[in-house]
Amino acid sequence: MSAPASIVRLRDRLLVIEQKLGWFPPLLARVSVGLVFLQTGWGKLQDLDKVTSFFAELHIPAPAFQARLVAGTEFIGGALLIVGLLSRLAALPLAFSMVVAILTAKRDSIDGLGTLFGFEEFTYIVVFLWIAISGPGLVSLDRALGSWFRRPKKIGPVQSLAGKAA
Repeated sequence: MSAPASIVRLRDRLLVIEQKLGWFPPLLARVSVGLVFLQTGWGKLQDLDKVTSFFAELHIPAPAFQARLVAGTEFIGGALLIVGLLSRLAALPLAFSMVVAILTAKRDSIDGLGTLFGFEEFTYIVVFLWIAISGPGLVSLDRALGSWFRRPKKIGPVQSLAGKAA
C-alpha cells in the first residue's frame, strides 16, 4: 500500500527545500555556539582572577593554569567555529570542557538522565560532537580551503600518472 499522493508531494517539496537549504543548519549551529564560546572565553580572559578563584572553590587542580586553558580554549575555539576553520578539531576540546564543567560544577545536581539532558552544557556537548563528526558544512573556511588543497595537479597529455613521459 503506497502513501497518499498529498503526503508524497509534501515529502518531495521538503526534500527540495532540504537540498537548497542544507548548508544553513550547520552554519547556524556553528556560528551560534561559536559566538557563545567566543564571548564566554573573552569574559574569562578579562577576569582570570575571578575564574581562578571559582576553579579553586571547585577543587580543580592548578586552578590558575586551568582558568587560562579554559578561557583560551573557549575564545579560540569559538572564533574558529564562527569562521569554520579547523572546526572538527576545535569542537573536541570545547566538548571536553563541557564534560568537565558538568562533572565539577553540576555533578551534585544530577539525579537522573532528565536532569543531565536538561543542562545547557549537555546540549553544547551534543552540538560539538555533531560538528566534530559531520563537519562544518558548505559555508566554512574548512570547505573553501579543503577544495583548494584538493585540486588535482595538472598532468600533461604526454605524461603518465607516474610522471614519466609516455
